[in-house]
Parts: sequence; structure tokens; C-alpha cells
Amino acid sequence: MLISSKMTFFYKRVFPILWLGFLGLFVLIGLASISASPNKQIILPFLIAPVAMAIIGYLLFKFLLFDLVDEVIDDGDYLTISNGPQSERIALTNILNVNASVLLNPPRITLLLRKPCSFGDKISFMPPIIFGFRAAFRMHPLAEELIRRIDRLRHRD
Repeated sequence: MLISSKMTFFYKRVFPILWLGFLGLFVLIGLASISASPNKQIILPFLIAPVAMAIIGYLLFKFLLFDLVDEVIDDGDYLTISNGPQSERIALTNILNVNASVLLNPPRITLLLRKPCSFGDKISFMPPIIFGFRAAFRMHPLAEELIRRIDRLRHRD
């Protein structure tokens, strides 16, 4: 069963292009305005702001979006992780900690592994988005369920 969001592709690939494309368009409009305006100092903030927004946006994308894996599938006692052409199967008992973001959009769940895999020792993915006021202030139910399942598996052994 797929436990990662189907919106991951949009957030990782499409949204950054739209964001940077919009800012590029804004800069082009600002440059065109500079050539037509007699007072060039008024237009300058319209060029500085998009460049600053592009830098801040890229840093946010880098730390919040680009490290998300494409797909996580629940296979019972294992999770199948896919990112691009690479795929790996990870036992739930190999997960040391489950961390879920609160008040972050898009939501993310980070799995800390006992033994690193080909993706490293941390795997972050975007769970399905839950709408509502209460959902923003509590841990994602999928993270809570994973924590319980991992705990049951540890106590079973």
C-alpha cells in the first residue's frame, strides 16, 4: 500500500520550476520597466526582491523538498523506498526513530535508520496531506501508526 503522497512529484519537481519561473518573469518585467522609466531608482527594489526570494526559495526547497524520496510503499514488516530509478526494501526493525513534522507544509516524515541503506541513514517522505485545523497541530497519524508497529515488532523479538 502506498503511504507517501501522490503530490510528491508536484512539490519536488513542478512547484520549484513554477516558483523560479514566476520570479524570472518578475525580473524580466522589472528590466523592461527600467528601460522605459526615467527614474531608475524606483524600479531597483523590484529587481532585488525577486533575487532575494529566489535565493531563499532555493534554500527552502533544498532543505524541505529535494531530499524527499519519491515513493514509500508499506509491505507489512518492510517499507519499499523508491527515489528515481533506485529502490530499496527496509525492514521496520531497522528503523530507529520516526519523526513527523508539525506545522510544516508539505508535511514530512523522517525515518532514522539503525543501519544506513543506499539512501543514507535518514529517509524523508511526504505522507498524504490531511486537511483540517487539528491536523496542523498534531503528529501525522501515519507516523503514529509506524511508531506503534515498530514498537510491536521490537517487543515481539
